[in-house]
Amino acid sequence: MIELLVLDVDGCMSDGSIIYTDQGHELKAFNVKDGFAIVQWHRLGKRSAIITGRKSPIVAQRAKELGIDYLRQNVKRKDEALQEILNELSLTWKNVAAIGDDLNDYRLLQKVGLSFAPLDAIDIIKQNVDVILTKSGGRGAVREMIEIILQREDLLDKYLDFWMK
Repeated sequence: MIELLVLDVDGCMSDGSIIYTDQGHELKAFNVKDGFAIVQWHRLGKRSAIITGRKSPIVAQRAKELGIDYLRQNVKRKDEALQEILNELSLTWKNVAAIGDDLNDYRLLQKVGLSFAPLDAIDIIKQNVDVILTKSGGRGAVREMIEIILQREDLLDKYLDFWMK
């Protein structure tokens, strides 16, 4: 059973664009539908983590807004960062679903129980994951991933009950 979602930011939670203002401030755009699904995932008693290779206060703000349990930024070896989280939670790799789009996600995606790539991920990642999503990064890929997991684990009705009853 999947208990922990691991999310990459640039190219998965966002479309990978990094915009700088004249003052040097970084901007990112996140998909509200992805965020909605993450919050509902938490309502099911599940956990989530962001593990990203860059560091950004915007990502910390988004993680806080969504109630994401673990945030690891500026990470070079994502699989090692995840192992620390798994040790803390007493979970195994098979309890993890992860989404990634580029080479820095490769090792982690090879170890998790269920791996996903957005439609616009690089080819080598798409060739080595369990599920290639129909949505691109920042365009609903995270929500699609969550809904696939919910269907596979027979949790979709419970997820929908929050809104249907």
